[in-house]
Amino acid sequence: MSAPAPHPSTTSAPRIVIAGAGPAAQALVRQISNSPFTGSITVLSNLDDTPAELIELALLPQVSVRFGQPASHVDAEQRTVATADGLEFGYDHLVIATGSAPVSAPVEGAAECLSYATIDDASRIAQAVGEVTKELGRRPLGILVGNGAAAGQAEAVLRARGVRPIRTTARPTAVIPGVPGSGAPTSAVIFADGSSMNGDLVVLAEDRVPRDDLAASAGLRTAASGGIVISQDFRTSVPGIWAIGDAAAFDGVRLGLVVASASAAGACATQLLTAA
Repeated sequence: MSAPAPHPSTTSAPRIVIAGAGPAAQALVRQISNSPFTGSITVLSNLDDTPAELIELALLPQVSVRFGQPASHVDAEQRTVATADGLEFGYDHLVIATGSAPVSAPVEGAAECLSYATIDDASRIAQAVGEVTKELGRRPLGILVGNGAAAGQAEAVLRARGVRPIRTTARPTAVIPGVPGSGAPTSAVIFADGSSMNGDLVVLAEDRVPRDDLAASAGLRTAASGGIVISQDFRTSVPGIWAIGDAAAFDGVRLGLVVASASAAGACATQLLTAA
């Protein structure tokens, strides 16, 4: 492992390290890159593959994306971040954007249907509902699986788009997605006792927990229900460390449920650039 980076930075160019590479992290990188920022941005991604969105970010002049190098430890005193493979990066400002994870293992067929995890999913679901409505020529019947804040938001989105939602809190064992172009209500969920529910579309809005593992090593305050506690300016309880997206919690609520990633990234970027 390399020697700890000096604290503070001995160079005039500020160093921003972002732990995570999801929508919130990507939006933040774009916001900072579109500003007169003259420092460096390092993105630590837990993805081994190289999606097009991250490749685009990696091509930006001041951005370095480390694929398959998730942050595993933060030394807040020395201002360094270590990865699972032992690489170490010094920072002047660290942004934790590690997202959230489902509480339970994925339901069989879940990848083929709609899901609601954050407020960003609202527009995607609304678009899908519009396509189904146009195809069927009538008001769709939707099956909503979940019991919590995300499920409540998903139900509001469906009703606003004219869907008749049938909500179930019982967790299915499998989801059978509808067949595009069939013109028939072929979506279904199958339960452990063999019973089923049929509709035109299925939306899964199951419980998720923030990925806030870095909080322990960094000494960050966390909410009782999970998530790194932030103030209105996205600062955590430790100087130099910020959090956005689903890894963060504001007033005890997972941030992704109340603030869109683009909005959070824009506001956080403004604060970061002022601090830098």
